[in-house]
Amino acid sequence: MVGMGRCASVGALLVALAVLAPAVTATCDDELPTQLVGNYSGLACTPVWNTFVLRYAQGKDNVLRVVLSTMYSTGWVGMGFSKNGLMVGSSAMVGWMGKTGVAHIKQFQLQGKTPSQVVVDKGSLVSNDHDHTVLVQQAKIYLAFQLRFTQPLKSQSVLLAFGSAIPVNDRLSEHQDKTAIVFDFTTGSSSSVSSFPEGLKRTHGALNLFAWGVLLPIGAIVARYCRRWDPLWFYLHTGIQFVGFILGLAGIVAGVSLYNKIQANVPAHRGLGIFVLVLGILQILAIFLRPNKDSKYRKFWNWYHHWVGRLALFFAAVNIVLGIKVGAAGNSWKIGYGFNLAILLITIITLEVLLWTRWRNNSSSTPGPGY
Repeated sequence: MVGMGRCASVGALLVALAVLAPAVTATCDDELPTQLVGNYSGLACTPVWNTFVLRYAQGKDNVLRVVLSTMYSTGWVGMGFSKNGLMVGSSAMVGWMGKTGVAHIKQFQLQGKTPSQVVVDKGSLVSNDHDHTVLVQQAKIYLAFQLRFTQPLKSQSVLLAFGSAIPVNDRLSEHQDKTAIVFDFTTGSSSSVSSFPEGLKRTHGALNLFAWGVLLPIGAIVARYCRRWDPLWFYLHTGIQFVGFILGLAGIVAGVSLYNKIQANVPAHRGLGIFVLVLGILQILAIFLRPNKDSKYRKFWNWYHHWVGRLALFFAAVNIVLGIKVGAAGNSWKIGYGFNLAILLITIITLEVLLWTRWRNNSSSTPGPGY
């Protein structure tokens, strides 16, 4: 038990050094292990992040040779290749030393942010497994691999990460730290990737969820179940819907900016979003075309306004669920919106029962809003 405690302390110390002492340990001065010299000689070298050092060379047939090294005690180390600097949708080479001393290096497809969505032996990288090597030497791990691309790499979004737990059954634990850089394989220069797309994605999701998933349903509830408080219900309804539509429009603008930034392949989400926006605009225009209560066209206007509004809210709810899925927003978003949806449904069912009960007791009333 004492020995295990000392090993754990040493492991924690090495991980801390990997994070806190990049200036000391991130260097190209160390020579490659002799086991790698044959296939990985003549590589350019540059420190890229913390204790991570990247050695690389591009040869004939657009083959990229890579040796990634960093301080290591236990766990896994990975290097990903991304189209837009984001984790989701990228592919990564990950290496680790197993508990029995067997080295592992495999490709993973990063379909989402949870361990179950990081899938082994899948991805877009073309490689030859026979050219892959993992070595641990003098408290450092070396991941050596070769990838073939359709054309020589220039500026490429690269993900670097490490986890402290040894993978079990090829299931990666959540990373302990990570970064995203843009690396130029022709000059060796690198720059950090802006967090702008990730922040824009959260803004897009939060605005649309609050507008289409909270405010607009509340405004519809006010219109249907609060008509006894005339004309207060009408002013509340129009005010809530107007604010909700403006916030939803801002969320859609953020979504368009996000799409232009990362060119996400989400045709269903985009299509539903456009459809819901059109329905919302039709609802706003309907306010200016509302006939008087005594008009013979008023009942047709009521029918149109009620059902277009219901369709907009229904498809908005579907699109919110779809957006949470394609955006890999995580369980917190799923639980939060699920709880909100449950509260809305319970409220609507309760108020609908009360409305029909009151209508049955008073045959002169109507169950629907007559505005």
